Amino acid sequence: MTGAVPAPCGSWSSPISSQVLAGDRVALDQPSVVDGSVYWLEGRGSEGGRVVLVRDGVDLTPAPFNVRTRVHEYGGGAYVVHGDLVVFSSFADLRLYRLDLSNLAADPRPITPGAESGVRFADLRVDAARGSLLAVREDHRGAGEVVNTIVRLDLDGPNDDSGTVLVTGADFVVAPRLSPDGTRLAWLQWDHPNMPWDATQLWVATMGDDGALTDRRCVAGGDSVAVTEPAWAPDGRLLFLSDETGWANLYAALPGSPEPVALAPADAEFGWPQWVLDRPSYGVASDGTIVCTWLEHGVGRLGTVSPDGRRATLALDGTAYDQVRVEGTRVVGLADFADRPGAVFRTDLVTGDTTLLRTELGHEVPPGLVSRPEAVSWTNGTGQEAHGIFHPPANDAFAVPDGERPPLVVRVHGGPTSMTRVSFNLDTAYWTSRGLAVLDVNYGGSTGYGRGYRDRLKGSWGLTDVDDTVSGALAMADADRVDRTRLAIRGGSAGGFTTLAVLTGSDAFAAGASYFGVGDLEGLARDTHKFESRYLDGLVAPYPQRRDVYLERSPVRHVDSLSAPMILLQGLDDKVVPPAQAREMEAAVRAKGIPVALLEFEGEGHGFRSAAAMVRSLDAEAYFYSMVFGFELADADQLEPVEIANL
Repeated sequence: MTGAVPAPCGSWSSPISSQVLAGDRVALDQPSVVDGSVYWLEGRGSEGGRVVLVRDGVDLTPAPFNVRTRVHEYGGGAYVVHGDLVVFSSFADLRLYRLDLSNLAADPRPITPGAESGVRFADLRVDAARGSLLAVREDHRGAGEVVNTIVRLDLDGPNDDSGTVLVTGADFVVAPRLSPDGTRLAWLQWDHPNMPWDATQLWVATMGDDGALTDRRCVAGGDSVAVTEPAWAPDGRLLFLSDETGWANLYAALPGSPEPVALAPADAEFGWPQWVLDRPSYGVASDGTIVCTWLEHGVGRLGTVSPDGRRATLALDGTAYDQVRVEGTRVVGLADFADRPGAVFRTDLVTGDTTLLRTELGHEVPPGLVSRPEAVSWTNGTGQEAHGIFHPPANDAFAVPDGERPPLVVRVHGGPTSMTRVSFNLDTAYWTSRGLAVLDVNYGGSTGYGRGYRDRLKGSWGLTDVDDTVSGALAMADADRVDRTRLAIRGGSAGGFTTLAVLTGSDAFAAGASYFGVGDLEGLARDTHKFESRYLDGLVAPYPQRRDVYLERSPVRHVDSLSAPMILLQGLDDKVVPPAQAREMEAAVRAKGIPVALLEFEGEGHGFRSAAAMVRSLDAEAYFYSMVFGFELADADQLEPVEIANL
């Protein structure tokens, strides 16, 4: 390209720094629209990861309030707005607070006991007619496994008893949804060893004037069918998603009808695995039109389903959508794009007017630094098709020298049910603007390609994901798009496990980075929180009956086959993957004499939120790759070196 200077890949200078990613960027979540105003949450690394509730661009929750919840450890559904009333969960003490929008000068007032009570709340809904708040409660007060219930709380507090239990008995109960006339309550429930994308049930009951439930009955779901996202339409229909056909599609339970009805069935994936609470993929307009997002071949669409079942696509230019909510004809949600950072959007179904209310980055990314994502597919070692997203290097000031191919950073998403979308990503741009290519692998087990594709990982975690990842990297090398000798792999959480499993089970990669990854499957099975305590039964095998499988697939037990250097990054407050896992892996690699680094972060949990941790971890990873691959970073003199044993 004109003006581009040939320079070794990895050495290109870029304005997309770790400071930009950590300090200038905000994490956007849970948009909603109430009485015409749009609310959303902003996670700010510049404020230590504090999450702030915002209305139309104005902060509502003052410091030090952090609007998060720890139900299921992953949280979600941390606030609700009804008229001039806001109720939110404070992460510091896990109490629910009441905020009066007509008197913002007054401090938020607690309406539940503090953290010492041993209870957590999430997935909030206001029942104004009864002066109540409906919530999912996670009770840690007793001995043994924590207890999940749906409770009714007094909106005025103090709720010293932590609420009146409405629904109990199942291992998990979520999504309390009150009908528009206030006479019926719907909810979801499931039992171990299922996860909410395996098998759930949708229940509904009559709610009396006193709030008591009667006439409880199961509406949908059961063995091997996952039902999610119940919502009431204005005409009294109970809507939900079900994957009974192999694809998560929209259904409606009609009053007086014995069987739910499929709405606009398609070989497309509506909704997301419900790792967090209250993550809607659709909402209902005042005329009964459903506004929804779906995935076709991994690409997101936003559209409508009319009351008579006709599906249409809205003319927006996003490549993925999430957290869709509707009021009247107004639609809000989160949108990703191919060429710019994601944003909170608002659109009107009548006028078609669309506005981006808040982007995750406060300034534009220069077009010359945008790597256009490309959906790619390849055949894995067993002859099955796997999918991913390829991002070539992109920086109009530099060019790849003749005869050189860029290093490749393969990213493995978490979950492992998550997916990477065909969208611009600032984290990707950090690498591609420095001259590295990136491949995001949507290995078997990922969402977006139907239940059959996701179920490929059942019983084969550590096998299918490893095969798809290794074959994907080699496919990019075979296509002459990257340097076969300079392949790196990185991942966090479940992606960290696959990273470690790849490094100990293959010689394809020359380096790896594991963020709070699982090294010891048995340790995870014995020492994790309730939500995931039986997850491995489906991904690996029942424990302890098949302990041999856990030992066989634990990367920490196969360090003898490791040949690639690795860096491990771990939060010391992680309740999902305990810090001992990273320490055990580091000790084993160090003892083998292979280059290894371990960075631990005080105050960080399962996912880094403070700017300091995000800056240090990303810079440390880049420094590590430069030392292993032998290129000099343009800003090397500004980076704090990493202590690498055995280098």
